[in-house]
Amino acid sequence: MTDTDRITYGPRRSAGGRTAVRGGGWPAVLAVASGSFALVLSELLPVGALSEIGADLGLSTGTTGLLVVVPGLAAAVAAPLLTVLSRGLDRRPVLWALAAATGVADLVCALAPNLAVMLVGRVLLGLALGGFWAVGAAVAPRLVPPGSVHRASSLVTAGISVGTVASLPLAALAGRTTGWRSAFWVAGLLGVAALVAQIRWLPSLAAPSATGWKALSAVPRLPAARAGLLATAFVFLGQFAAYTYIAPYLERHAHFGAGAPALLLGYGVAGIAGNFLAGLTLARSVRGTIGAAAAALAVVATLLPPCAGSPVAVCLLVLVWGALFGALPLSLQTAMLKAVPAAPESGAAVFVSVVQVSLAMGSLLGGAVVDARGIPASLTLAAVLAAAAALVVAALPRRRPAGTSPQQTVV
Repeated sequence: MTDTDRITYGPRRSAGGRTAVRGGGWPAVLAVASGSFALVLSELLPVGALSEIGADLGLSTGTTGLLVVVPGLAAAVAAPLLTVLSRGLDRRPVLWALAAATGVADLVCALAPNLAVMLVGRVLLGLALGGFWAVGAAVAPRLVPPGSVHRASSLVTAGISVGTVASLPLAALAGRTTGWRSAFWVAGLLGVAALVAQIRWLPSLAAPSATGWKALSAVPRLPAARAGLLATAFVFLGQFAAYTYIAPYLERHAHFGAGAPALLLGYGVAGIAGNFLAGLTLARSVRGTIGAAAAALAVVATLLPPCAGSPVAVCLLVLVWGALFGALPLSLQTAMLKAVPAAPESGAAVFVSVVQVSLAMGSLLGGAVVDARGIPASLTLAAVLAAAAALVVAALPRRRPAGTSPQQTVV
């Protein structure tokens, strides 16, 4: 990225010799974060009201599950596609369009008379989701001074954790009171609020110079980027092979019964804390943060099956799990941005695609393992994949040897 592609902070001499200061600052970061929150909330709403939506539209549970799968697949395609199609465009109106699409997608779902119309809204949401995580995540570091980059990125990615925590209770409450459609109305209004905030606070953000197909295809050829993508795939495959079935584990194996939702809420809150903690540790070591979190996640997944008979141990392990995974998306994304410094949006687009595909494949793989070997086996699989991610990171050279490219190390 060239100097003209990023916001400049601090005193800067203009052509006439006068000092000028420009930049979005924390209000702009909060505006972008509100967009991430609205998107993740919208993405996960059907999970909390799956039965109500299926009953209202006359669908089976399996068919209704398409409302969760479709946005992820659409996002995997949209991330690289929209990054290329929007090359050369100021990122401010691009983010405006994505926030507007979030509101429209929720409106379509709120009014949908059948599955076909509902899926149109979910595809539109997936397009906004993929575009935002490719473009919006790369914007955050450009809005604050260099010393605040990790904190700004952690605030934007906190939308994942907060949206996850809020989506299930909102959808469940709406489904049992005012109807599941009201949850989509709320999410749509939050998307509109994010749009208003971004119109008010976002500064002009010139597009990076390298966002074409050539730049996208070059990302996996960089050693550090390739290692980061492999670690990302392992982490998300393992996470969703196990987390997709965490509720049945708590109910059937740990015998939490009615207490399971409260513990899952605690998991989400711990994830928020882990996200912000990573914002602090990343400033010291990106590789260390990822490696330690992945290795600890492997330990937690290994311990959960034998500890199922101890409620205290299970509570502690689930909360630690939430904090560890809360730290990993931001950490892995930061590693990608460091691995592809000349084309951050290209790196982010490829990263989002790998995340979404791994998420879907992890759930499918976990389901196959659960059917064949039971829920504890899915946790063992998660432990193996998390350990593999830690090994990938550990295998990278700690220091860059003289004469090598800066793209060859994560840190």
